[in-house]
Amino acid sequence: MKELIFQIEDDPEGGFTARGLGESIFTDGNSWKELKTNIKDAVKCHFDESEIPKVIRLHYVKDEIMEVAS
Repeated sequence: MKELIFQIEDDPEGGFTARGLGESIFTDGNSWKELKTNIKDAVKCHFDESEIPKVIRLHYVKDEIMEVAS
């Protein structure tokens, strides 16, 4: 595997959650820096050393509701 994509979302209780697409990898972090560290650690635990992806792509999804004035 050359690349692994994580979907990142805001956690309602603060911080971020991350889910590996196509893999059963889930982690979180209170800050962006902590999240990135936790993702690297989770990937290293999930894959054998010879199978670790070369690239980890973070796809940050943020839902925002906007009101349109009349």
